Amino acid sequence: MNMQAPQQESTAVNGIFKLAILAVGGQGGGVLTAWIESVARAQGYDVQATSVAGVSQRTGATIYYIEMAPGSDQQPVFALAPSGGDVDVMIAAEMMEVGRSIMRGFVTPDRTTLIGSTHRQLAVSEKTIPGDGIADAAEVRAAAEIAAQRLILADMDQLAVAQGSVISASLFGALAGAGVLPFPRVAFEEAIRASGKGVEASLRAFDAGYSAAQDGEEQTQKQGVPVAPEIIGPEDRMRQWDGLKAWVQAMPDPVQDMALAGLRKVVDFQDAAYGNLYLDHLNRAIGVDGADQGWALSIAAAKYIANAMAYDDIIKVADLKTRAPRLDRIRREMGAEDAQLVQLTEFFHPRAEEVAGLMPAAMGVKWEASPRRMALLAKLFGRGRRLRTDTLRAFLMLYVLGGLKGYRLRTRRHAVEAAHLEVWLARCLAMRDQDYALAVELFKNRRLIKGYSDTHARGLGKFDRVMEAADLLTGREDAAEWMARLREAALQDPEGKALSGAIETVRSFV
Repeated sequence: MNMQAPQQESTAVNGIFKLAILAVGGQGGGVLTAWIESVARAQGYDVQATSVAGVSQRTGATIYYIEMAPGSDQQPVFALAPSGGDVDVMIAAEMMEVGRSIMRGFVTPDRTTLIGSTHRQLAVSEKTIPGDGIADAAEVRAAAEIAAQRLILADMDQLAVAQGSVISASLFGALAGAGVLPFPRVAFEEAIRASGKGVEASLRAFDAGYSAAQDGEEQTQKQGVPVAPEIIGPEDRMRQWDGLKAWVQAMPDPVQDMALAGLRKVVDFQDAAYGNLYLDHLNRAIGVDGADQGWALSIAAAKYIANAMAYDDIIKVADLKTRAPRLDRIRREMGAEDAQLVQLTEFFHPRAEEVAGLMPAAMGVKWEASPRRMALLAKLFGRGRRLRTDTLRAFLMLYVLGGLKGYRLRTRRHAVEAAHLEVWLARCLAMRDQDYALAVELFKNRRLIKGYSDTHARGLGKFDRVMEAADLLTGREDAAEWMARLREAALQDPEGKALSGAIETVRSFV
């Protein structure tokens, strides 16, 4: 949401204007503070700027605080930190910082202009949850609309990156565009020029932020489930792909979108023949489903069969780490110019099980059955590797590993995954006639399995426990609801403590 910001008189109390900034490491909060202090002093204001480093998330959110007043013979008395209900302008360099500023009472409807960026820089607490731990930005936006006197929100980070700059410049432009300070635009721009660093890029980002505050910014980015990359390749491969898409188009209409997304993911993971196998699996679900249930079983099958077939093995991880779009994205996020070199260190930590899984199927079975051989693999690979993929040797090693798609289907890992998928799929479909809703939930349980190495092992263990609990729930009218609760409990913590408690609850009433 962006609100047009006409020039207005300051709402400062007792002649002292109070501005607070919430920013985290790398967002240039100190630079933004210095610019604001510089422009105020240049306009004849007395200014005091302080900062209080935080330790609560990421590398710590820092509160920068500025008080200013028109210069006079009497030196004003400034505070060292903001107080709840006593802030004229609140600038938040990330969406959850917007929420934090409201929770701390810095934003009030009778006084505060709130300027924030809608992009997300996920907190550690959001990343460590096994499921989707991302906080709901829509709730923060709704709270901001109520809490602030005026609200200016835009993706300030993207506005800055598009101009080759950083978010501090676009936020500075939004502050100027908001019209809450009695300074002309040129004074803000002069503060940037006086800094002498990245001036042209900063001025472009400043202009983008200024326009966002004055005119509003169209929200062009749609949030939702990430879609696998479009399929491209030689003409004969594209003919195969077109044939698979035609197969999807013959499926029931409600299933087609999810089926096409799943097909795209599976073909990108392996090849068209593998995509054909995916559609065979999916048609087994469609064959026992119907429109009377809204095709819910088939839609869930389309999503989670694709996830199961596109498992995370060493080949996939190496492939993703060496793809050009990823490397381009890293350069873009780092703000690197074309002529600049970027040093990139990849953390690559397969366990002995992943290494054995890369062996031919029969050979992998023998190695897994030998504690001595597995101990040897653990000794050789258990410490993990830090690979500088900006160097030729490390990049080529991952590139060659990522190019082993043609060999993947002969590996021990693929044999294990294919067998596991078949057992799971058969069990889900067998439940259809007995309890349709529970069958859908059994398909959804597949989301518990993700990643590779230790992450995969933990997820697989939780999946097995939740699927075993289905035997306790079968026959109950609320079986599907309880299955969903067990899955959500499994996603709450890595250790599985919440899941253990939920399973004990189920046992207590069986």
